[in-house]
This record gives sequence, C-alpha cells and structure tokens, in this order.
Amino acid sequence: MTVQDYMKLPYNIIVKKMNDESGEYYYSRVMELDGCQSDGDTFDEAYRNVTEAMEGYIETRLENGLDIPMPYNAENYSGRFVVRIPKSLHRSLAAAAHNEGVSLNQYALYKLSR
Repeated sequence: MTVQDYMKLPYNIIVKKMNDESGEYYYSRVMELDGCQSDGDTFDEAYRNVTEAMEGYIETRLENGLDIPMPYNAENYSGRFVVRIPKSLHRSLAAAAHNEGVSLNQYALYKLSR
C-alpha cells in the first residue's frame, strides 16, 4: 500500500480543545498511530496539521519497512471482556448490584460508563 492508500483509510482522529499553561489551543492525534499528534490555534488547523503529521508518519514507516497499524473498527470488538478481580471486590460489587436490583453485569456497565 502507498501513503495515499493509508490516508484514505478511516483512522480515528481526535481533536480536543485545551486550556493549560500554554494557553488555549486545539490538540489533535491519531488514535491508532502512536506518537502521531499535532496542535493548532483552531479546530480546523489542528485537524489539518495532524493529517500532515499522519502523512509523514506513514511515509517514514513505509521507508523503514515498519508495520503501520490499521484503523480501529467497531466490528473488531465483541462487547465482551474478562477481568479477574479479588473475591472481596466481587462480593462487594455483587452486593451493590443486588441492592440496586440489577444484575452484576448491568451494575458493572453502569460503573464503567461513569
């Protein structure tokens, strides 16, 4: 694949308004491409800058024979994951779910989404 082929893929670009010791600006990054980030004074500028950074990122990786991560796809996720927790925490969560009148899965989903 060429740089332009990769640029046409649906990568997830995040642009976030920032206000810190540097002032107010927009920070942008490509979720799948570790370290591919930029910023700008406006949303549009930050988006343009990160797409330019993305092009350079992909070009450099291709030139060096390095893999380029593919975009995240919602179809790649089942909606299920397993987490091992201490028995005491399991007991506490199950009791809280019972007190709320919901299943442990529903309670955990509620807690995770907060």
